[in-house]
Amino acid sequence: MNPDLAFLVEVIVGGLLSGVMYTLVAIGFVLIYKTSGVLNFAQGAMVLFAALTFVSLVERGLPFPAAVAATLAVMVVVGLAVERAVLRPLVNQPPITLFMATLGVAYVIEGAAQLAWGTQVHGLDLGIDDTPLEFGGVLVSLFDLFAATVAGLMVALLTLFFRYTRTGLAFRAVANDPLAALNVGLRLPRIWSAVWIAAGIVALVAGLLWGARLGVQFSLSLVVLKALPVLVLGGFDSIAGAIVAGLIVGAAEKLAEVYLGPFVGGGIEGWIAYVAALALLLIRPSGLFGQRSVERA
Repeated sequence: MNPDLAFLVEVIVGGLLSGVMYTLVAIGFVLIYKTSGVLNFAQGAMVLFAALTFVSLVERGLPFPAAVAATLAVMVVVGLAVERAVLRPLVNQPPITLFMATLGVAYVIEGAAQLAWGTQVHGLDLGIDDTPLEFGGVLVSLFDLFAATVAGLMVALLTLFFRYTRTGLAFRAVANDPLAALNVGLRLPRIWSAVWIAAGIVALVAGLLWGARLGVQFSLSLVVLKALPVLVLGGFDSIAGAIVAGLIVGAAEKLAEVYLGPFVGGGIEGWIAYVAALALLLIRPSGLFGQRSVERA
């Protein structure tokens, strides 16, 4: 393969693999927003809490599988506690009230993580070396490939779960029309609880992958900011949109940094996705796959 073409493919593939991890964080937002209309700003804190709980248990001698199971149980409890103690009493409140509630929950979760496990930085080793693999002259990071595979499997399992199970059908019904779902006998509190549990599980997987890449530290909660352009581009209520937009954002960031960065002094990867999201908002406020709001006077 031509060296220039091989480098271009390498940049695109690296961006797409990063985009899958962005998608995993964004889906945690979409799950909550579709069923309750809440922009869950606490998702980043949940990612941090899951990663910090897991690595702390491993450092205290718990075997890897047991630490995963224990952290999973903790995240289920956290998801249920947030839904029942904070958001359920605020049902039918204005969206800004619910958003501020999740913002407060984020700080509470971060404080609880600090009280429980301390503030020191932890290294997280999943047993996958970050070595390059060569495919037809294209170098691909082994860890990025592993992380993208795990994230892709998680996205696929969630898609199958919500498409083919009874809970998934109920979830889709609530997402399409909450009042109609309530009228046919669906229990909205039970659906909301299931969705928050799913968000906790997604936070665990995202926390392990991002923690292994960046280290487990309190800045890990800022990974939530990586998901915001993905949500704007794909639509806040579309899982398919989160998948496609994550890939777009990941590839666009790498291409912009490599090919445009030298002309503007570098550092373009950190903000180019926000520029693209802002441009799309001016053209299509609901995102590429988001449901348009139709009001009749």
